[in-house]
Amino acid sequence: MANDILVFGEVRGGGIKKITRELIGAARRVSQAAGGAIDAVLIGALAGKAAEGLTGFGLRKIVVAEDELLSRYSTEGYAKVLSDIVKHGGYSYLFLGATAMGRDLGPRVAAKTDGVMFSDCIDVRMEGERCIARRPVYSGRVYVEIVRTGERPNLISIRPNNITPVEPSGGGTPIETHASNLTRDAIRAIVTGMIPLEGGRPDLTEADIIVSGGRAMKDKANFRVLEDLADLLGAAVGASRAAVDSGFAPTAIQVGQTGKIVNPKLYIACGISGAIQHLAGMRTSKVIVAINKDPNAPIFERATYGIVGDLFEVIPILTEELKKIL
Repeated sequence: MANDILVFGEVRGGGIKKITRELIGAARRVSQAAGGAIDAVLIGALAGKAAEGLTGFGLRKIVVAEDELLSRYSTEGYAKVLSDIVKHGGYSYLFLGATAMGRDLGPRVAAKTDGVMFSDCIDVRMEGERCIARRPVYSGRVYVEIVRTGERPNLISIRPNNITPVEPSGGGTPIETHASNLTRDAIRAIVTGMIPLEGGRPDLTEADIIVSGGRAMKDKANFRVLEDLADLLGAAVGASRAAVDSGFAPTAIQVGQTGKIVNPKLYIACGISGAIQHLAGMRTSKVIVAINKDPNAPIFERATYGIVGDLFEVIPILTEELKKIL
């Protein structure tokens, strides 16, 4: 089997999500050492339009599937199309994002292609002919390395914000259309509508900056204090499980072991004590700033910078000072 690589690109609003460029970077590491070409596949509504934005990244080809039954994400539909492309192309590797879609899709495609799934990885490298993927376990306290063996397809999902996104280098890439031949009977669950989060802020899993609140926010309305700071910084807003369980924030922005795993350049934890479940979701952040009234809060043990104080006093002052320089 050749060492050809397929990158699954996620489409949003006619463009590609940033994780797609990170996946191309990971694929290049393998390709440069093991040989083989890199292709990309885009599935869903506006996939053809999004493919135009990938033509300058040095790919061999871009495969597009825009069947009407693929206009909205469905596990069965996407898994069938993607597995068919993997088997037909004889790919040795499939790279996906460790996103909500990638985590749902990857294992099904692995089963359909008799492949091996390396989930939630933060790094990938080649040592000779061996592909080695690194992933955290035990809530990020330990890292393990998984080595590819045999000739079965390897599916590797990469956490966002761990590999530097590649930049376009120019040139063109042919775009091919894939005929999915899907039937309605093959899809048992259909997405009938999507409700976007308010504010138009960055995706939590891809954001470079996140401002999160905990139980100390006391009320849903008080999150406005964090939203003002987040909007100033171009950041996403997150919440601890305690804040979500208290009804202060929606489940969609929960950060932690039972929420979303994030890896921003800057994580500002406001009124978050630092329970292990929350740390599991954000401990790999590059810089952590903690604001808490309790000087003994566990969050300070992980923080790069700590402010002991009332968040309702500190955040407004911080926001006003940042307005002077931003």
